[in-house]
Amino acid sequence: MSTTTEPAGVKYPPPPPETPAERKGRMIALFVMPFLIVTMMYATYMGTMHDPQPRDLPVAVVGQGAAAERFAERLEDSADEALDVRLVEDLAEAEELIEEQEIAGAITPADGRGAATVYRAMAGGASQATLVDRMLGGAAVAESWPVETVDLGKLPEGDGSGTMALFAAMGMMLAGYVPLSSVLSGTPNLLRVRRFLPLAVGWGALTSSLIWLILGPIVGAVEGHYPLFLGVGTLAVTAVGTAQLLFTKVMGPFAVLLGMLLWVIFGVPSSNLALSVHSMPEFLQFLHGVLPLPAAGEALRSAIYFDGSGLWGHVLTLAVWLVVAAGLAALKERRSGHLIVGGPVYTGPDAPLAALPGGPVAPYRTRLVATALFPLSIMITVVTLMSLSMHQPDVHDMPVAVVGPAAQADEALAGLEAGLGDYLDLRVVESTDEAEDLLRRQELVAAYVLPTSAGADPTLITAAGAGPSQQSVVTQMFQGVAAESGGALAIEDLAPLTDDDSNGSNSMYVGMGWIMAAFLFFAVMRGGAPDLTRTRQLLPLVTGWSIGISVWLWFLYDVLIGAVNGHALELIGYGSLTVFAVAWASAVLIRMWGLGALVPVMVVVMLAGVPASGGGLSLYMVPEFFRPLADLLPLPAAVDLARSVVYFDGEGVGGNLLVIGIWGAVGLLLNLLVADRWLNRGSARPPAPMGPRHRPERPSKSADADDDGVLVSAGADPEPTG
Repeated sequence: MSTTTEPAGVKYPPPPPETPAERKGRMIALFVMPFLIVTMMYATYMGTMHDPQPRDLPVAVVGQGAAAERFAERLEDSADEALDVRLVEDLAEAEELIEEQEIAGAITPADGRGAATVYRAMAGGASQATLVDRMLGGAAVAESWPVETVDLGKLPEGDGSGTMALFAAMGMMLAGYVPLSSVLSGTPNLLRVRRFLPLAVGWGALTSSLIWLILGPIVGAVEGHYPLFLGVGTLAVTAVGTAQLLFTKVMGPFAVLLGMLLWVIFGVPSSNLALSVHSMPEFLQFLHGVLPLPAAGEALRSAIYFDGSGLWGHVLTLAVWLVVAAGLAALKERRSGHLIVGGPVYTGPDAPLAALPGGPVAPYRTRLVATALFPLSIMITVVTLMSLSMHQPDVHDMPVAVVGPAAQADEALAGLEAGLGDYLDLRVVESTDEAEDLLRRQELVAAYVLPTSAGADPTLITAAGAGPSQQSVVTQMFQGVAAESGGALAIEDLAPLTDDDSNGSNSMYVGMGWIMAAFLFFAVMRGGAPDLTRTRQLLPLVTGWSIGISVWLWFLYDVLIGAVNGHALELIGYGSLTVFAVAWASAVLIRMWGLGALVPVMVVVMLAGVPASGGGLSLYMVPEFFRPLADLLPLPAAVDLARSVVYFDGEGVGGNLLVIGIWGAVGLLLNLLVADRWLNRGSARPPAPMGPRHRPERPSKSADADDDGVLVSAGADPEPTG
């Protein structure tokens, strides 16, 4: 560090005034950044998950001889490329292949007197195990064989959904790539390879330990295995962080886009940790063996559930990322110096830089703390909220009606209470019409219609459009009830899922796209345009953004992907209102507190709303804490808007619009009355200068270079090196 005592204006000359062309370019970039992030994320998620279909799911037929060969051939022919079938001689070989996750499941054909047996491992992925049950079990039924199922890898009680490895791997990816943006803007002196690598190793050890603490002692999804988390986590975080360092050296601030795309957007659907990778497009099946998120998650799953089978191949993937990225980053630094295109020219600890983009000049120690705490708080919040809400689905108070004459229904309800009262909130409804009306308003999950004559079967009325997870649970329950009474259960679906929404997740992605577009807009504006301190300056920008991004998202979902068909005017209108309202609600904290407020904003408008929305897992299967939030937060309202439009003819949209309208009205008033006054008070500190920035030029005989041979922006002197 320099020991000179010149004033900052002498030691670090301020940038020249921004030209109109430069300002125009900056404003365009501020719109492009959130547009690209939202588009990349939801084009990928909606495109890959709205209608997943099995492709080349590897399975085995156990047996020898002509009969086994013929069954294997019939199985593959009838699957229409959904299965990749192999023949193995004995059960021991099949079990070994399942444990090594080389196959998803196996079937032993019936021998003429017994049943066919399907083998799979829930620990290898609940989605994949469900596919195996459906495909192999269905093939056995087609052969008129009874079916038995054997689970070779049971999930522990604390991880009933099998999502522990996904949340752990996601936390490692966030810990690896998120810090680089704040390091580039606030502490760029740490971006030299020789300084960065030891810090990355220590950071990896710290963050992986915190992930283990959250998933283990706090949530209860993992027992022990700390050394494993420490090893895999440190390697994964260091590898991703070093690769992000390389991207940053090449792309500057825009490296965040590539990092987000590779580590999270492509990483989740290719991970085999949520949905089976064999139901994803082929390029994601390829990325499963290449990207760090699948490698980290599969390494954890292999060691915890399968005694380390296949572990080292995933560890090798992470090691290759680390070694190659470190080597290329060092080579880039050696050839073009330590300054990064678009990054600060002044990189000394005493340089006039902000702790987070858009903030005032901060001391070096403050910048160091912000560089660590900002990504750490994001990682801890995401892992904690997601794991607490989804690691162990538990059905409770699911509203179901018993439909029939009062005396008969009361008697049936009393019997049902004895067996299902701990899970269901049962009530009596006298008519089917009334029950169907309650189902459309989503006040009921199902209606159990009692038979009206002797020998008739009961009927269960459900609505898959309100959530396939709750439909599946309640159907299984009442199939058992009907079987106990010696009858069969007739099932009527009041709102069946469309062909383009086989998982019932489209409404969730529509709502999440709107919400992310809202808060991300102000996050980018706060970091890149802190000079916009009046609501009246921002109002036309927010209005245009809200309408434009809503039109684009509808076009993306409907025309380009084909996942949400029709309802254009409703989705564009409701989307515009949601983006506008949530943007202003988010802006209150972000404008006043800077980008550090992004964490509480994300919790309120996005993360806490995911389990409260019922968009993935039923609201009646997550902890009770989230249930009252369903009527208060904007994301559940946005998800229900999309769901109501598509499946329930707009039933209930008024209440959702009221929730969103209140958020918007209160947010706009607070911006006018509180945020504007706070930002424009006389004692307000100005934002740190936005330049000068490093802009490499072609070397020439008359050019002056810094100590590393790197040219700097016009009119800017390189930092002192004394």
